[in-house]
Order: sequence, then structure tokens, then C-alpha cells
Amino acid sequence: MGDFTRIMARDGHEFDVWLAPPQGTPRGALVVTQEIFGVNAHVREVADGFAREGYLAIAPSLFDRVRRNVELGYDADGVQQGVGYMKQITEAHLLLDLQASLNVVKHGGRTGIVGYCWGGTIAHLAACELPVACAVAYYGTRIIENLARRPRVPVMYHFGSRDQSIPPENIEKIRASDPAGTFYVYDADHGFNCDHRATYDEAAAKLARQRTLDFLAHNLAERD
Repeated sequence: MGDFTRIMARDGHEFDVWLAPPQGTPRGALVVTQEIFGVNAHVREVADGFAREGYLAIAPSLFDRVRRNVELGYDADGVQQGVGYMKQITEAHLLLDLQASLNVVKHGGRTGIVGYCWGGTIAHLAACELPVACAVAYYGTRIIENLARRPRVPVMYHFGSRDQSIPPENIEKIRASDPAGTFYVYDADHGFNCDHRATYDEAAAKLARQRTLDFLAHNLAERD
């Protein structure tokens, strides 16, 4: 449904994005931020799914500043490589690439951001620093490191109760830092949304997706 195209950030960096347009007039726009495994088949499928719901979706290749065309598997080697790339990406560069992505899709209407894993942390960062209308953060492991900053827009958070990388005390700290946020905890593990992973949980993924769609419909609706 979508396809790769190349755009440029303000500092001249050119990077690939997966751009998935809806049929007809967009009901809003979405930036979809990747896990540490790159803009792989799963991320592209997620972006295409939002496009089928009527959103102009864009998934930026946030590893392109380190290495292009990164598509990693969900095994130990993929995790190791992905963490290595992630550690080389600065916040300043992330914000430049996200802003460039927002600029590409802003004609689609009010724009939100939805992120998974590393992308969940990025979605929270965007809610604090960028002109988005709302954010949805799925199991953002490193959100706990950014609690000195507060989201300026509505944020929905999805966590798994069996996710050892985000213990209950961290969820409670995040909840305390964003009292206006919407929080859901599922009987699931990290990565429960991804049907390419062994930790995929169909029931949790479907419920979280419907809650996400309802949240987006409310927050991205055009205001009079």
C-alpha cells in the first residue's frame, strides 16, 4: 500500500520514509516510529493499517544517519545490532528527522504520533517537544529516563504486565509524571503488538489498537 520515498531534514540529511496514503481525503496524519529493528515489514504493515483507517501515515527510517536499509530480525543478534544503532542516534537528530516527517504529512490534517518499543519512547519525546496533536506510546522502555519533561498534548500509554523491561514501579512513575495521560496495562509481554514476534498477544494487540484508533479519532478530528 505504501512505498519508500526519500526526504530531507533541516540539516541536509536525506533519509528514507515509508509513506502510506489513504484512499480519499485523509482524516488526519500519523508519524509511526519504529522499534529498534528498523522500518521492517512489521512497521510498514502498521503504517499501512493506519492508512486503511484513513490516515496519511509516515514511518521514518531513523537509523539512516548510521546505516541505511536496516531491517533486523527479532532474535538476539537483531536486538544487539538494533541497540547499537539506537545508541548512535542523538536526540537532536531524532527531532530533526521527526520534524521533517511532520512537515511532509501536515497537509493531511491534525497530526499524531504512534510509536512502539524505542518508538514508544520517541512518541513520548515528541509529545514533549514537537507540534503534534497527540501521541500513543507502546511499551516505551526509556520513557522513564525522560520524566523531567512533561507532555504538552494528550498521550495514551500501552504496557504489558509481564514486560520485564518496564517493571510496575516504572509504570507508576510515568503515570505520576503525566497525570493527564491515559494508561492501559495488559496481561502481556513486551512487544505484544507485533505479530512477527514470539511475544505477540492477539487479544491485547486488538484491544490496544481499538483504543488507539478511538483516541486518534478524538484527538485528530478537525476543530471548528
